[in-house]
Amino acid sequence: MDLAVYQAAPGFLAELLAGLPRPEEVREPLALVRGEVPARLPAWAQNVWLDPVFIPIESIGDAAKKLKAIQRNWALCPTRHHRRAALIEEKLPRVSAKPLVFGRAAPSAPLGAWTLWEENLLLASPRCSSPFPNGEIRFEEDREGPPSRAYLKLWEAFTRIGVRPGPGELCLDLGASPGGWTFVLAGLGARVFAIDKAPLDPRLERLANVETCRGSAFGLDPRHAGAVDWLFSDVICYPERLLGYVRRWLELGSCRNFVCTVKLQGPGAPEALQGFADIPGSSLTHLCHNKHELTWVKLG
Repeated sequence: MDLAVYQAAPGFLAELLAGLPRPEEVREPLALVRGEVPARLPAWAQNVWLDPVFIPIESIGDAAKKLKAIQRNWALCPTRHHRRAALIEEKLPRVSAKPLVFGRAAPSAPLGAWTLWEENLLLASPRCSSPFPNGEIRFEEDREGPPSRAYLKLWEAFTRIGVRPGPGELCLDLGASPGGWTFVLAGLGARVFAIDKAPLDPRLERLANVETCRGSAFGLDPRHAGAVDWLFSDVICYPERLLGYVRRWLELGSCRNFVCTVKLQGPGAPEALQGFADIPGSSLTHLCHNKHELTWVKLG
C-alpha cells in the first residue's frame, strides 16, 4: 500500500491529525499514513510528501550523495538528530530562500523534502504538493502601503490558486476595515465595493476604484447586489453565519469566485467546516499566513 507523509503547519499538528486516517507514526510536524493521497488534500496539511521512501545511509557524505543522485533541490524538515541533519544539509545544493515578489509565479523546479528519521536512515520524497520549502510561502513584504498585515493572506491565496481579479472586475470585500484586502484588490485594478461598520484607511477611501459602504458585512442582500466577479470575506464571525451567507450567493448564481477566511470559533464550527468542504468545486486550506483559521476558495 502507498505511503504518504503529511506535514503540519507549525503549531497545528493536532488539527492535522484530527483529519487523517490513523497514522503509522507521528514525529512533529510529520505524520506517516498508509494509503493513497486523496484528491482533496487535508486542510491542515502545509505540505504533503507524495512519494516518500526510506533510504539507509552510511555517513553524512553518503546521505548527501544519495539525495543528489535523485535530484538537485531538497528542503530539510527537521524532526530529530538536528545537528547531523544540518551537516547533511550543508553538503546539498542551496535552495533559494529569497522571498517571493507578489505577482510572480511559484517556483517550477522540482523540490523534494527530507528528514533524518534515524541516525542512519533518511525519509525523503522527491515530489511534494508544495513547490515551497516545507510548504511555507514567504513574500517580499510591502511595509508602507497596506493598512494591516491581512494583505499577506490574499497574496498567498492568489499565489496558490494561480488566478486573481483582473482590471475592472467587481469585487465585494466584506468586513473590509482597515483595508488590507481592499489594498490588494485595488492594486490589481479591480473595482472594489468595501463593506464594514468601521472605516477604511483614508488612503484607500480616496481611490477612484474603491467604493465604501458603512454597515454590516452581511447586510448586502445578494438579490439586490447584481452580478459580481469575486466575493471576499475576512470577517470575524461564527463560521455558520458565513456559510449561510455564501449559500445564498451560490443559490442565486450571481457570483463567480469566492475567497473567504473561515474563523474557527463557536460550537457550530465543525458542522460549518463540513458544510464548506461539501460545496462542490471548492477547497479548504490553512494558509501559512492564517492563524487558527482556514481559507475557503471556490472558482467559477
